[in-house]
Amino acid sequence: MSEVKRKRKKKTKNQYFTQDTENAIIRYNNSTDPEERSRIYRDEIHYAFFKLTENIIHTFKFYYTEVDEIEHLQHEVITFLLDKIHLFNPERGAKAFSYFGTIVKRYLIIQNTKNYKKRIDKAGVEELHHDLKYSYDLDYNPTEKDDLADFLDEYLKYCTNNIYTLFPKEKDAKVADAILEVFRKREGINIFNKKAIYLYIREMVDVKTPHITRIADQLGDLFKSNYIFYLENGYVDFD
Repeated sequence: MSEVKRKRKKKTKNQYFTQDTENAIIRYNNSTDPEERSRIYRDEIHYAFFKLTENIIHTFKFYYTEVDEIEHLQHEVITFLLDKIHLFNPERGAKAFSYFGTIVKRYLIIQNTKNYKKRIDKAGVEELHHDLKYSYDLDYNPTEKDDLADFLDEYLKYCTNNIYTLFPKEKDAKVADAILEVFRKREGINIFNKKAIYLYIREMVDVKTPHITRIADQLGDLFKSNYIFYLENGYVDFD
């Protein structure tokens, strides 16, 4: 398993997924002719799906994967989109761009989380501390209300209310609360680099780095397992 090779491309205007694309998806779903469906997808839908997956992967930095090339990852996601394309219903009010963008993000979050956990399970504490490739990937807009923001609010509430149950030792609870404080104040923090976070936490709690790492790992495991459940089921259940 390796980190996807990052390919930098110039930013372009978001004109690849238009109303014409949505209309093509509707025609694709309404057609029963395999040849017509194949033509519609090839000529009017594939490029939009290709650019959508490419932009989301790079925007949210979903680089932890079991494949080596970004195109291979895109192929996986596009195949998943094709499996779900029949579920799109414009009568429900959602626009195709938003609908399929959400599907892509949820798929990549689940896969990225699973693969990232495999990496950190194999990496030692010192390697994690010194190598920024293993920084916690928090590169998203915290002011944008989305699935991650909604879940994070519930997660913080649960951990705060149950902190002494989760961490019976006083010192562990203080470290956990300091880590959680970073996320409570996330809208006012511009740097989410791992080393910067460690320094920020050590200003609040006088402990060594391995202690912070141990508590962060416990909080991280709780977050990841419950976030995957939330994405798959649409509600939180920490019990």
